[in-house]
Amino acid sequence: MSTRKIIVLNGHPGQTSLSKSLCEAYAGAARDGGHQVRYHDLSQMRFDMDYGEGGYENTKPLEPELEEFLNDLEWAEHVVLATPLWWGAIPAKLKGLFDRALLPGRAFDTRNTNFIGVPAPLLTGRTARVLMTSDTPAMLLGLFYSNAIKKVLARQILGFVGIKPARFSTFAPATGAGGDRVGKWLRKAAQMGAKAA
Repeated sequence: MSTRKIIVLNGHPGQTSLSKSLCEAYAGAARDGGHQVRYHDLSQMRFDMDYGEGGYENTKPLEPELEEFLNDLEWAEHVVLATPLWWGAIPAKLKGLFDRALLPGRAFDTRNTNFIGVPAPLLTGRTARVLMTSDTPAMLLGLFYSNAIKKVLARQILGFVGIKPARFSTFAPATGAGGDRVGKWLRKAAQMGAKAA
């Protein structure tokens, strides 16, 4: 199996979390499997989440953490994102990272659009794995909420800039999960990491 260049992003804003543990299990197994891994922890990143007055032609300068993240995203062949599901969406700081880092000219090209005016993606050739923790079981996310969060991430964020397909692994219910269950989830993340899947 050929090695892959992988960026792993813990998208949980807290210092400790199940998302972080899943990322560490994935990244460790991927490194052990010979893959190149660059790891980013949202809780350690300092940046202004507000896009502010910046526009497509007057973007706010990136803080060093965001520039490093975007450089590694451009370097990578596979993107691994761990995020909790909060109020049907991703954490505000993770949304702020996407707002600030996925810039025109770096992530998409507004000068080159398709027949309905959608900008051309600039991060094509990359795949994604989303490790999502939730208290809502995966089946109910589909039944009651039409997998809205998955559609936003796969189509309107990752897919918009060319990162696809995005495959999802849901770990639920997460709150109060016991050691045996968490251990099983961590082993699952490690198995995916070893295969760079």
